[in-house]
Amino acid sequence: MNPARIWLKAAVALAFLTSVSAHAADKTLINGAGATFPAPIYTKWFQDYNKTHPSIEINYQAIGSGGGIKQLTEKTVDFGASDAPMTDAELAKVGGPVLHIPTVLGAVVITYNLPTVKKAIKLDGETIAEMFSGKITKWNDPKIVAENKGITFPDTAIIPIYRADSSGTTSVFTEYLGKASPAWEKEVGHGKTVKWPTGVGGKGNEGVTGQVKNTPGALGYVELTYATAEKLPMADLKNKAGNFVTPSMKSVSEAAAGALKTMPEDFRVSITNSDGKQAYPISAFTYLLINKEMAGAKGKELINFLNWAMTDGQKSAPALSYAALPASMVPKIKEKIKTIVTK
Repeated sequence: MNPARIWLKAAVALAFLTSVSAHAADKTLINGAGATFPAPIYTKWFQDYNKTHPSIEINYQAIGSGGGIKQLTEKTVDFGASDAPMTDAELAKVGGPVLHIPTVLGAVVITYNLPTVKKAIKLDGETIAEMFSGKITKWNDPKIVAENKGITFPDTAIIPIYRADSSGTTSVFTEYLGKASPAWEKEVGHGKTVKWPTGVGGKGNEGVTGQVKNTPGALGYVELTYATAEKLPMADLKNKAGNFVTPSMKSVSEAAAGALKTMPEDFRVSITNSDGKQAYPISAFTYLLINKEMAGAKGKELINFLNWAMTDGQKSAPALSYAALPASMVPKIKEKIKTIVTK
């Protein structure tokens, strides 16, 4: 090839790379990691925000709440995300104040793979605990049949599917089981990870969803969005008031309503097994975990995003099967956002 043409192609390539580098340099990159529970809505939010704020790019890794807390603690991300509030012990390891910013509400649903059962089944917390502990091993067990008159269950083994990673969804689910079953709380307990008595693990809400879809007889727990997207059946659950409730945005919002009067200032609250006649019993806030002190440029841009999420962002929640924050909470959260210090 002509040396001049070689030089020209090299120059064009160099100009292109320089342009790309310059374009990248013009952007403010903000990195976060954590819960898979809110990943669908966070993905939409970050894309939508980038469309109107092209100089801001927010990258998010859905690696589980435990992973998000770990990366925030190790300072490898600009923010974390968790469905379960951080414990005092976890907060102490960060080396500085961390704010819990509630973003939306969601439901952890009980899903299953029973092709011959065509209508939603009904379960109470104690029965679910015995299914996940291996004490109830068949779908036609008398306890399950008694709660579901008119449904014929197969003589099929129950195969529990659980989260194999450190998970806020697991924390919410096992906390509910502990409230419903003293035996579960004593023998297994609750947390982002527990020692499961039986079953098969899946990574993330996606992993559990996939395992349930592909395993006849499976019983799993996933966030409502994942079950809805994959058209998985969902059980109606018996709540604290004694009513069987279908997971929905309305029943999740009712679960939150019971906590508003006693909401702590830092927003770290549990709404599992909440009061309310139609409150769904495995409901939860999900949080962005923000260092109270942040570097100037990133901190200011993250503050702007958080304020956007409290207003415009909430409009996206229903379409993705999340409940928007109660209107009365939003001003209080905005006041908390104002306390972030940029250096």
